[in-house]
Amino acid sequence: MHYHAPVTDKVFWIGTNDRKTERFENYLPLPQGVAYNAYLINDEKTCIIDTVEFGTANLFIEKIEGILKGKNLDYAVVNHMEPDHSGALGDLLKFYPETKIVGNVLTLRMIKAFIHDFDDSRFITVKEGDTLDLGHHKLTFAMIPMVHWPESMVTYDTTDKILFSNDAFGSFGTLDGGIFDDELNFNFYEDEMRRYYANIVGKYGAQVTNAINKLGGLEIKYICPSHGILWRRDVPKVIQHFLNWATFTPEEEGVVIAYGTMYGTTAKMANMIARALSWHGIKNIKVYDVSKTDHSFIISDIWKYKGLIIGCAAHNNDLYSPMQSLLHKLQNYGLKNRYVGIFGNMMWSGGGVKGIKAFTDALPGLEVLGDAVESKGEPTKEDQEKLENIAKLMAEKIISER
Repeated sequence: MHYHAPVTDKVFWIGTNDRKTERFENYLPLPQGVAYNAYLINDEKTCIIDTVEFGTANLFIEKIEGILKGKNLDYAVVNHMEPDHSGALGDLLKFYPETKIVGNVLTLRMIKAFIHDFDDSRFITVKEGDTLDLGHHKLTFAMIPMVHWPESMVTYDTTDKILFSNDAFGSFGTLDGGIFDDELNFNFYEDEMRRYYANIVGKYGAQVTNAINKLGGLEIKYICPSHGILWRRDVPKVIQHFLNWATFTPEEEGVVIAYGTMYGTTAKMANMIARALSWHGIKNIKVYDVSKTDHSFIISDIWKYKGLIIGCAAHNNDLYSPMQSLLHKLQNYGLKNRYVGIFGNMMWSGGGVKGIKAFTDALPGLEVLGDAVESKGEPTKEDQEKLENIAKLMAEKIISER
């Protein structure tokens, strides 16, 4: 017997927990693992919503068998074809050869890209507002393109008012025992939810906002995403979190200092700024060496706090490469609504500070405070005063918004 959990009388969570995979999409660390959420509706007609990553397919199939107990599986809705959602689809098709697959026109193209011999006659194409009648339960569908693939959609159970929300409202972190927000400590998951949003969906803030606005007219009693916590007690809370992140609205008063250093001089400058921020009343100060801390954690805190101070050593007349990759991702995501300070270090022709300025110049939603500080070698007393001035300006801006 394998663990599955009721969502409502006829709706079951049949997801799996992955504590083995070290990196999501092979680049984002998973220190707390990840849950692949899928759901089964055991009605007159039976239907699953999404599958799981292929590495946990056997357990997924066993859970379906454990609930259906020999009944046919009539439908499988594919909200999203990314393999962490659909990796077990091939196994499902073999195990339940009569199952019809439900998705939109783009879904079918992507299924055929992953499963070359897929039989089109098994596919039911749905569009915005179409209905799938399971008996007591009636499902309808809404398209949410680029949240975060072009074929992405959500499924809404009009009977129990359940939104099967795909990647929207998802999170990293396994579901350790409970599955609902009222069974788990959300504080334990909040940072992982923000890190998930900022790094997976963060580029598509406008599309997320559009999706939230589109779904706003629905009566939603449950949100059941494809990863992370299921919501039933405090649905507005998770919607507000995602709306804030989509609009780059900071959660708390604080500053991230991210620096790239080779021999420690730029790190000294970062510590000077951090100390000055504290003198001026800022308590939430996160200092990160971009060569050591995975960028996904840094980006998560950049989404959390209003202030961002970036420092970089020059390397071959350019940005130090670990900083270059961080700034490239932030630029790609269109970071905005942040105060920014700039500092760095060089010996002759520079390049680090110039690279940071190119980054801020490309993003009109950033407000640069004061003049950039670029020392030659060890920071001088004058350099220290200029660094402290950046901290002072930053603290004044942030405190003025209390």
